[in-house]
Amino acid sequence: MLDSVAVGVSGAQFADLLERHRIDFSAGVPCSLIEDLIATLETHPRIPYVPAVREDVAVGLAAGAWLAGRRPAVLMQNSGLGTSLNALASLSLMYGLPALLLVTWRGYQGNDAPEHILMGEISPKLLTLCGIPHRVLAAESLEADLAWAVAEMEQRLQPVALLVPPGVVEMGRVHARAADRPASLDESAAPSLPAALPEPTISRLAALGAALKPLGREPLVHANGYICRESFSLGDRSQNFYMIGSMGLASAIGLGLVLARPRGHAVVFDGDGNLLMNLGILAQVGARRPAKLVHCVFDNEVYGSTGNQASPSHQVRLDRLAAAAGYRTAALGSEGPHFMLVKVTREEAEAPRIPFTPAAIRDRFRASILAG
Repeated sequence: MLDSVAVGVSGAQFADLLERHRIDFSAGVPCSLIEDLIATLETHPRIPYVPAVREDVAVGLAAGAWLAGRRPAVLMQNSGLGTSLNALASLSLMYGLPALLLVTWRGYQGNDAPEHILMGEISPKLLTLCGIPHRVLAAESLEADLAWAVAEMEQRLQPVALLVPPGVVEMGRVHARAADRPASLDESAAPSLPAALPEPTISRLAALGAALKPLGREPLVHANGYICRESFSLGDRSQNFYMIGSMGLASAIGLGLVLARPRGHAVVFDGDGNLLMNLGILAQVGARRPAKLVHCVFDNEVYGSTGNQASPSHQVRLDRLAAAAGYRTAALGSEGPHFMLVKVTREEAEAPRIPFTPAAIRDRFRASILAG
């Protein structure tokens, strides 16, 4: 077991250094090795901390925040490297999205509970294999290590990691903020859902066309697969972020966008398979209640890109799950978060692959957001 003994820098000192290096957004999954840092960030006025349901969701949140102009940090235990590996490889690294990864090193030098030993041994090797530059953080070199990491992530346009061994950050000195008691749901504002849904008669292509019509300059994050391709075939716009990999993370990116720029809308075009792969995002959105997030799920009840295998949405009402989490009805002009379930047929249009490189998608999308 790891003792909660204060032998390193305080959480407040660490947060001050993060702010000095212009980190202004953070998301993560807790670890006791940095509990004092997280407790400090929970109430920090300039580095908002978003507790994520999973480490890959935290990576998605950071991606959305960076696209909105923030400089994000992702906090995770090294066990979360396994959970976030695909998000790092096919989102952060493929598109070139900077983020400071603060990865606590459980299993350090083989001293820990059994479940941490293997990951402790391979954590540096995993980062090297992924091409993520990294250093081992030490209390006496903390400022220099942070300066290096931030400079590297900005120059390389990619995540850079700092491995945090036990004892670098004080533990047990700062008490985590008591969880806010959630405001009771306004039942009058909850969507009124039909007892049963009719059989779909509209194709996804036609539904996408209808959903695109009311959009102006709102940023639109597409889930990967045919949703991207069919939407592109109907008309391209610089405000479109096309997901090529990282199935399930479009909604996390959209949430990161609206949390980083609360005055701006964000729209997500999701699929049933994508949402089911990241179902925890419904609770994440419901807890944060972003007023200007619109989440559209085009549900054909199959995994279309891989041969039309059935998805669980045939038996599970995704709109009921979203309503239980706190979503409202969908409308750009009213307070959200909004969820719109669009039941579509299994028909797929002949649509080209997205012709832009990931870097081009990134650059024009971010420029459109920063231009307002």
